[in-house]
Amino acid sequence: MPSAPVSGLDRRLFLSSMLGVAAATAGLSGCAGSGAAATSSADLSAPLAAKVPPGTSLRIASYQNAQQLQFRLGKLPELPFTVSHWLNIGAGPDVINAFRAHSLDVATNAGIPPIQAHYQGYDARIVAIGLTRRPNYLFATRPGSGIRTVRDFKGGRLAFSQGQAQGVVLLRALKEAGLGYDDVKLVPLTSNQFLTALQSGQVDVAPLANSQAPAYLRQYGAKGAHTIPTDVVDLLNLLWAPASVLADRAKAAAVAAYIPQWARGQVWQWEHPDVWNREFYVKTQNLTLAQAEAVTGLANKPLFPPSWDEAIRWEQETADLLAEGGFVKKFEVGSLFDRRFESIAAKAVPAEYRR
Repeated sequence: MPSAPVSGLDRRLFLSSMLGVAAATAGLSGCAGSGAAATSSADLSAPLAAKVPPGTSLRIASYQNAQQLQFRLGKLPELPFTVSHWLNIGAGPDVINAFRAHSLDVATNAGIPPIQAHYQGYDARIVAIGLTRRPNYLFATRPGSGIRTVRDFKGGRLAFSQGQAQGVVLLRALKEAGLGYDDVKLVPLTSNQFLTALQSGQVDVAPLANSQAPAYLRQYGAKGAHTIPTDVVDLLNLLWAPASVLADRAKAAAVAAYIPQWARGQVWQWEHPDVWNREFYVKTQNLTLAQAEAVTGLANKPLFPPSWDEAIRWEQETADLLAEGGFVKKFEVGSLFDRRFESIAAKAVPAEYRR
């Protein structure tokens, strides 16, 4: 497997990403009423096709995976279908809107967006699972804050995104610290607003990805901003797709063909941290090499379980936690998983990445 550095994404991929974002964001409006039960007439009982029919295409939102795949081979790999757009859409609410607008076929997210989609009455299913054993997020304070522990969150204003991984990390941290929802003020924001909210003092605390924290501290650490690590993990790294896409026999076969590449790209990143630090974090995320190495040092070894039982239990705990707070209605999460795809990712990687 070659590990020579690549200068960056090729122009075709860049233009495709930009066009995809434009397509996905055009006309995105309207959601099902809150609390609507997700229903679907899609038949997902048919076995997956062995081959992808000619002319099949997918629109994929997995920006990091696109770069992993290109860096791994020096170019994007040959796939038995066409990727019409690699969309640079990551936040759960944006992905759900793109699904609704029929601008996106498959996306990478954490465990909470599928729960939120179900609550909104939109039917989408999980098709691949990766497990995250170490925290991907830590809590950052506004400049000048005296908050030092999660218990100090009591009475504070906390950035909260109900439909994103950061939201469930915050709720789990509060529960571990013995704090109730009445003990804090949850300020509804999306994750792309967290940094501005911290900088302006709109919130006292916000959960940031490990990769975001170094740049924030570099700018505001001298003004009293700091971070509060916890042991709270966001267990699931997943691929999901609208039920309507998975009911299309050709597209479902294409999704199945993409899953091995999704898994192998993450394995490549883990095995080639120097290339990833230099080509991704330094050149595209504007981190210094030292900051990139610090982020990589916190990275999770990719794990793709042959069985989804643990993932389903964790997803149920998450849905129950949200229901306790009145954010969603209680439901059984097994309906979110399309188990026709269950073993595909695990079979695509060496045994050391399956458990």
